[in-house]
Amino acid sequence: MTAQEAKIIIQELSDTINYHNTLYYQKSKSEISDFEFDQLLEQLSSLEKQFPALKLPDSPTQRVGGTITKEFENVMHQYPMLSLGNTYSFEELQEFDVRVAKGLDGDAYEYFCELKFDGVSISILYENGFLTRAITRGDGVRGDDVTTNVKTIRSIPLRITTKNIPSRFEVRGEIFLSKVAFAKLNKEREDIGEETYANARNTASGSIKMQDSTEVAKRKLNCYLYYLLGEGLGVQTHEESILKLEAWGFNVSPTYKKCKTIADVKAYIDLWGNKRGDLPLDTDGVVIKVNSLDQQEQLGFTAKIPRWAIAFKYKAQSLSTQLNNITYQVGRTGAITPVAELEPILLAGTTVKRASLHNANEINRLDLRIGDYVFVEKGGEIIPKVTSVDLSQRKADAIPVNYITHCPECRTELIRVEGEANHYCPNDKGCPPQIKGKIEHFIQRKAMDIDSLGERTIAQLYELGFIKTPADLYDLTKDNLTKLDGFKELSINNLLLGIEKSKQVPFESVLFAIGIRYVGKTVAEKLAKHFKTMDALMTANYGLLLATPEVGEKIAQSVVSFFNNEENVNEISRLKQSGLQFESTQKEPERLSNILDAKTFVISGVFKKYERDQLKDIIIANGGKVLSSISAKLNYLLAGENMGPAKLEKAEKLRVKIISEDEFEGMLKDISTR
Repeated sequence: MTAQEAKIIIQELSDTINYHNTLYYQKSKSEISDFEFDQLLEQLSSLEKQFPALKLPDSPTQRVGGTITKEFENVMHQYPMLSLGNTYSFEELQEFDVRVAKGLDGDAYEYFCELKFDGVSISILYENGFLTRAITRGDGVRGDDVTTNVKTIRSIPLRITTKNIPSRFEVRGEIFLSKVAFAKLNKEREDIGEETYANARNTASGSIKMQDSTEVAKRKLNCYLYYLLGEGLGVQTHEESILKLEAWGFNVSPTYKKCKTIADVKAYIDLWGNKRGDLPLDTDGVVIKVNSLDQQEQLGFTAKIPRWAIAFKYKAQSLSTQLNNITYQVGRTGAITPVAELEPILLAGTTVKRASLHNANEINRLDLRIGDYVFVEKGGEIIPKVTSVDLSQRKADAIPVNYITHCPECRTELIRVEGEANHYCPNDKGCPPQIKGKIEHFIQRKAMDIDSLGERTIAQLYELGFIKTPADLYDLTKDNLTKLDGFKELSINNLLLGIEKSKQVPFESVLFAIGIRYVGKTVAEKLAKHFKTMDALMTANYGLLLATPEVGEKIAQSVVSFFNNEENVNEISRLKQSGLQFESTQKEPERLSNILDAKTFVISGVFKKYERDQLKDIIIANGGKVLSSISAKLNYLLAGENMGPAKLEKAEKLRVKIISEDEFEGMLKDISTR
């Protein structure tokens, strides 16, 4: 392929991917499958690697991340990001209206109302149509530069293609995790034995400050834009600004409304007070702004807030109902979750019968008694929560709740690891919910992807005694499956075919599927890339595991413990005999040069520009070798921040040359000039 041909294809692929991004993230429509979309992205990425000079400045491949940011630069806002005054009462809103009328000397005015979304405020600068900088709110005067992470959010344009746009302008909005994305993220954490996140807002805030933009991209953040700033914008009202944002391709929530009077504002507030539960994300109120920009300027600011805007905050609906009982659920990892069984109530549009109590600490904090009347709310949470006890209705003889000491399913005595809030059932090989949960985890799409096998079928197979571990799936026969309710010839053949096809799933997915505690999809990919084979991973000691990117002490200890268990080793052996993939098919980096031929490196510490995996790939691509330990034969210790003192001391003692990240880059300079 010539460069000219590649240029045409790169442009066509970019346009197609951008079209499908906009369709999916702004219009909630899809014309192609996720697989087809990923194939387009992979094709574009491959061409860009082959012809790097042709990569477009707004290439959709920026959306997948890949940049590591160790420190976020603190930047001053061109226009301060001020807070708004808040109110919870319509009477105070009427007082605000009186102040506006007085400040405008009786001139006619109107309001523009927008929902106040529960996310993370962001300011984004565009220059000559391109996204050049994204800054968090910070203290309102200065914020952190999170440009690399914001570029992974697919609803935010990397380039504005509309004609006659200002050469420089700023947009502001709210980055958020939708309810669906948040629930999915928590399900994944629960699946690997990690504590779930408390709420979507805090999770979005933490996500936008993650160091690895690849991980940010996986979070599926979204953003609604609601404010346009700059010189020569050609707008007279806030409404015109919003319409311009929409015309330029920004994702604007369609829930806004222009209101003539404060009575119209109240009607808008009441409308969304009832409907906000239907929204794809949480909203905690309404922002009311004077529509005219000239009138905004006339009203001005106090020391901290604008006089032309105010936020009406919805009170979190909290209702009292009776606690009838507490039941206990057992998860795949053995974690015990107490659940409040409630007298049913209608709360925020849905009937609530149950609410998570999280753990024993929460029950003690609430000082619960069976029969208590408790307050339940959904404020900012997807799952209802018990917030307090109505002590005025407590009976004098009410007895405090004693947390269970034995598993409700298998009666094994529970354990509690020091430093963790949850109790656990240690009977992972004999506790029914854990056994079925492990198999459900094993067959899921991100693991072995056996989509013809579901929760109900797994339960039947377990009850009939056909499966007790994932390896049993590969011993199933037609005769076994004929005993399942509703299974005929076609469904039996589909299930057996699905199990057979799973043998081609790559090693990193198999590693995730076997269910080592704390080893999620990302960690499994890192371990597979680092160790290459299951055998190498199984024999790795604690120190070697700690040297793997993304692997900390908790994960390393969990992996060692897993493979020290004889039953687990036997299970791995059975899976291997069944033909599963236990070797990585990830290719070594393409050779770029011989500049590091015969040179050996040990990489240690944290680096500003690279992950250790990236440095390893660069060294190998240029002819070098990466070793795991320091010896007298080692050429270089590539040292980052916070490296272990023992390695440094040993390298100095053996007179191994210690180089920094910048010195390493200097060794590679000759490559770029060739």
